[in-house]
Amino acid sequence: MRHPTRLDYCQYLLSSPLNDTLTPFADHSEGFSHDMLNRYLAGARIPPRLVWEHVKDHIALTTKGYVIFDDPVLDKRHARKIA
Repeated sequence: MRHPTRLDYCQYLLSSPLNDTLTPFADHSEGFSHDMLNRYLAGARIPPRLVWEHVKDHIALTTKGYVIFDDPVLDKRHARKIA
């Protein structure tokens, strides 16, 4: 069984314009479960510089626009209403 890599995750983020959570990534990836991806991201160090290097040519810069990257990994043990 192959483990997810930084390249796998970055390619997924680049190809998923609407829903970039782990659930659809796992659903559409051969051999990657949600738990496997969650464990990978909990230990991965993906610097913003790496993401920017891959997306900068696809972004139209404007003074009225923002790019926000947010991929929180929530600890569900203490959450009451997270499925």
